[in-house]
Amino acid sequence: MIVTLLIGFVIGVLAKFLYPGRERMGIIMTTLLGIGGSVLGSWAGQVMGWYAPGQPAGWIVSTVAAVVILAVYNRLAAR
Repeated sequence: MIVTLLIGFVIGVLAKFLYPGRERMGIIMTTLLGIGGSVLGSWAGQVMGWYAPGQPAGWIVSTVAAVVILAVYNRLAAR
């Protein structure tokens, strides 16, 4: 559980670093962003045949998925 939170936090920080603009998210939201990116990246990788079930998604795919989630969040928050 602690490893999941730590990896989620790192993925969230990477996504916030790569996404242009300033994001005002705290540690909890950043961690949830990273966990969501990892889950979405794992799911997409399994559907596309890049990963087998039970294998973790790569850091790159997880980070890209977290950036996508962040972009969608910013679009919805702007309304």
